[in-house]
Amino acid sequence: MAAIRRLFSRRTLAYVGATTVGVAGGGYYYLNSGPAYPASTRETRRPPPPWTPPPRQAMLDALEKSASHPDEQFDLLIVGGGATGAGVAVDAASRGLRVALVERGDFSSGTSSKSTKLVHGGVRYLQKAVMELDYEQYKLVREALHERRIFLQTAPYLSHMLPIMLPIYKYWQVPYYWAGCKMYDLLAGKENMESSYLMSKGKALEIFPMLKSEGLVGAVVYYDGQHNDARMNVALVMTAVKLGATVANYCGVTDLHKNVEGKLVGAKVRDQLTGREFNIRTKGIINATGPYSDSLLTLNSPDHKPIVRPSSGIHITLPAYYAPSRMGLLDPATSDGRVIFFLPWEGGVVAGTTDTPAKVNAQGEEVTAGEDEVNWVLDEVRGYLSRDIKVRRGDVLSAWSGLRPLIAAGGGEGGTEGLVRNHLVRVEESGLVTIAGGKWTTYRAMAEETVDTAVKVFGLQDKVNGPCRTEELRLVGSDGWSPTMFIGLVQRFGLETDVATQLSDNYGDRAWTVCTLAEPTGEQWPLRGVRLSPNYPYIEAEVLYATRHEYACTAVDVLARRTRLAFVNAQAALAALPRVIEIMSEELAWNRDRQRKEFERGVNYLQSMGLPPGVLNNNGSGVYSWERQGLEGWVGWAKDGFWYLLGMGPPAIAVIPAAKGIPLQYSRAKFEAGEIEALKEIFDRSAVAAGEVLEGISATDKRLRKDQIKEVLKEFATEWPGSGYERFREADVRYVLSESGFHDREDVDFDEFVEICENLKDVSLVPAASKKKTEHRRIPVEKSGGGV
Repeated sequence: MAAIRRLFSRRTLAYVGATTVGVAGGGYYYLNSGPAYPASTRETRRPPPPWTPPPRQAMLDALEKSASHPDEQFDLLIVGGGATGAGVAVDAASRGLRVALVERGDFSSGTSSKSTKLVHGGVRYLQKAVMELDYEQYKLVREALHERRIFLQTAPYLSHMLPIMLPIYKYWQVPYYWAGCKMYDLLAGKENMESSYLMSKGKALEIFPMLKSEGLVGAVVYYDGQHNDARMNVALVMTAVKLGATVANYCGVTDLHKNVEGKLVGAKVRDQLTGREFNIRTKGIINATGPYSDSLLTLNSPDHKPIVRPSSGIHITLPAYYAPSRMGLLDPATSDGRVIFFLPWEGGVVAGTTDTPAKVNAQGEEVTAGEDEVNWVLDEVRGYLSRDIKVRRGDVLSAWSGLRPLIAAGGGEGGTEGLVRNHLVRVEESGLVTIAGGKWTTYRAMAEETVDTAVKVFGLQDKVNGPCRTEELRLVGSDGWSPTMFIGLVQRFGLETDVATQLSDNYGDRAWTVCTLAEPTGEQWPLRGVRLSPNYPYIEAEVLYATRHEYACTAVDVLARRTRLAFVNAQAALAALPRVIEIMSEELAWNRDRQRKEFERGVNYLQSMGLPPGVLNNNGSGVYSWERQGLEGWVGWAKDGFWYLLGMGPPAIAVIPAAKGIPLQYSRAKFEAGEIEALKEIFDRSAVAAGEVLEGISATDKRLRKDQIKEVLKEFATEWPGSGYERFREADVRYVLSESGFHDREDVDFDEFVEICENLKDVSLVPAASKKKTEHRRIPVEKSGGGV
């Protein structure tokens, strides 16, 4: 009886009640944790009304009008149309300021389209903060985690959560990585996405079967965000336009105007497409040109000392079978201290990044990925994928390089390994406000600080209608979007599911407008949506939409930054290039000379994206020859000439032959006619003759010592030029021998030798590599996080 009384005593009941409340509260918090997709603001399933922005020419006229009409003067002129500049334009326009933005190239044509595609706080920055008690790094992580949540809420269709796996190969690392990821969750607080968790070896291999299993003890999975960077940049620009900003791409600043007091009052800009120059009058100028910040600062003050040390980071795109579609991977310990992200993105897998001191490229010059950097990434990828997977150089579908605008307080010379990702807002004596540094995740906070500074410096307090409101401001395309919107696109327009999903995820509720431009396919299914490339879900209607609604001015704008085909597969983009030019020619009435220039510009850009030069060598089929050939071609020339004589110009019909039969420079190697016989001949010259003894074994057939293979192939390359053995590396030979199971063999017979040759060509077939070597330095943890 006493035991029963104790069991049901007030104290026991209080303990049980408190425990129950605690468990229930914790369960409620867990079930409601994570940033759920914000609900659509529309109360009907009907598509939102279409919105067409002012044409580019109207924007140029408004910019020029500001110089001659005082009432049309701008409050702010923003130079730079990347993530930072577009973010500043959105913030300033949302406060009621009269805003102008000019960009020398296309929106997001520089660093902002070449990132790691992550929206993250930086687990490695957190490690730096803890291990070195660095409070600045701690603040950077806290700010980035806060901005990550806002990022996913303001543009939900362009960004999403992505689980990232850290494979663990040593038992002592299990508590270390688990504690680090839990601290990452803790710093995010109520803005955390999902809780990180520990995973067994078996579960890790079930979810990520491509992972190397030898020595694997488990894995930790944490969550970060991912986005489509160039599409996000375009969404920011279009949001600024909808808020009243005046924007113009391909307009570069050539001079700055100052009054008698030395304060900036305007700028001269040049339309890069027509060569037309005009002046813009403004109360203040903001320099948001990223790695090119010093160029505008020097234009403002010739004795300016550089503040930016550019650092190049390269990424490669691999086929989708290299990783699961819903799980990324982080290699936290590469051979030189950097980290490698391995992320599914747009139907492929992005691997990167590197970190190398660089110089700012000249105007119009594309930054290219060095072959040695590409090989370094491939070598690291081989280190953590299963030996069953042959990591081939031919699997690199594209490779690009971007410049990070790192801030150097002591000047612009020297290495970049000691620099971090903080941003800087500074004001010159002339009033020029410069925002530099930072990263994609924190673009909004950078823009808020910049506009706050500009309002004070330029005395615009009476012009603004309130404080910053970009934490709640949703970008164009977000209001009518929901995660299931793609189903409506399939049902209404008869699109393929992957096409509808891509349109929904990249355009939001504007996908309805894109679909209205889609032409019938003429097939039973799908009914609409003619693809630009048969293997990717980009359609021809997107070319029209980009031209009419998103200020796309060149074919590269469409292939690289309105669609992402150039980043996903450079050869597929080359195949689509003629059709894109044809569609844009009909829309913009390009003549033959402009079409030729667009083709050449497109080819040059795609070469910077990893397209091998050999793919453009005309083999006599005329596939990539621009000139018309045969009777049909001459008839076309005569017909167009007739229209010219009448003064009506050529009909708006493109003259580019369709791209067919692209030679597969980056596909599985095939032996040429006679190559096997030539290999047999050099093998016979170098192998051990029949009857000789090797390591105590009598060889009745000829065998080649393994340590002779490299020299034999070098000799063969001189006798058989162009066969693919000219540029293989020692690392490639070691990898092929290990992958083929010959790493512990002393010699090989002829059939095994041919197998090694085939695999070596398969793994290392590359375009002509630059002779310039890139210095690999050990990179500290604060510089090894992803993102350009």
